[in-house]
Amino acid sequence: MRRSRTQAWSAGALALAAIATAVWLSGAQPQADHRVLRNIEYANVDGVSLQLDLYLPRSPNAPVPLILWVHGGAWRAGDKAPTRAPGTLGDAYAVASVNYRLSDEALFPAQIHDVKAAVRFLRGNADRFGLDPDRFGAWGSSAGGHLVALLGTSCGVPELEGNLGDHLDQSSCVQAVCDFYGPSNFATLLEQRGEETRRPMPEDQLIGGSVEENVELATLASPAAYIDPTDPPFLIMHGSDDPTVPVEQSIAFHGALLLAGIESTLVLIEGAAHGFPSTEFGPVRPFFDRHLLDGSSSPIG
Repeated sequence: MRRSRTQAWSAGALALAAIATAVWLSGAQPQADHRVLRNIEYANVDGVSLQLDLYLPRSPNAPVPLILWVHGGAWRAGDKAPTRAPGTLGDAYAVASVNYRLSDEALFPAQIHDVKAAVRFLRGNADRFGLDPDRFGAWGSSAGGHLVALLGTSCGVPELEGNLGDHLDQSSCVQAVCDFYGPSNFATLLEQRGEETRRPMPEDQLIGGSVEENVELATLASPAAYIDPTDPPFLIMHGSDDPTVPVEQSIAFHGALLLAGIESTLVLIEGAAHGFPSTEFGPVRPFFDRHLLDGSSSPIG
């Protein structure tokens, strides 16, 4: 068993660590294999344009699978550009890097409503962009890891679908999810971080109140609450010494997925904190290849 965590972390330290990791993980990489369509509006909320950047292979042989990249930043910082995802995945994939409303703009569930609207927009425009609508994956880190995990487990949950965009007839389901160190159960975070953790936590700010006093909303925001046998396969990666999102979050989430009969792979990066170098990204491409390129993707829910 891993040692218990006794050090308390302030809200400021938690947020700064998450934001710094989001900036690092989104570092620029050459995009020689892709042409980039920037600032595509996928929905509009009260005059606010919600946008994504789309990285398309320069020489596709057929409609290609899409990976949705969702940035981190404690739900209150970060941006869609730049991103390491296209360079990691190569020209077999299109990548959509998505901006969503941050927690100082709108409280949860606005963030998952935005991400699901982006999926519906891309599926509704699959022919226009040369995408295969039956092969959509999602990958995110930290707060983005939380959102892609929630995207994966909450397919069809009415409270989380929202009504944004012009493609409400399209499914927001994805066929594979890669979650980098995202929180999965808000109810257990405070105990795992240490009872002396100062408040508010980023999760408190996301839902608009303390997680222990807003149990219903904290549960609504927790990917673990929606696990069922229809969920897509997961790859979960987490640093063993993460002080920001306790590794126990991913361990428990992985176990719950397996218990429900979902294929899940957990990769713990020994000694890593909140984030790890791109040299550790090795499992990502083979995971998506197996589920989105080899003809084994699940039908859209």
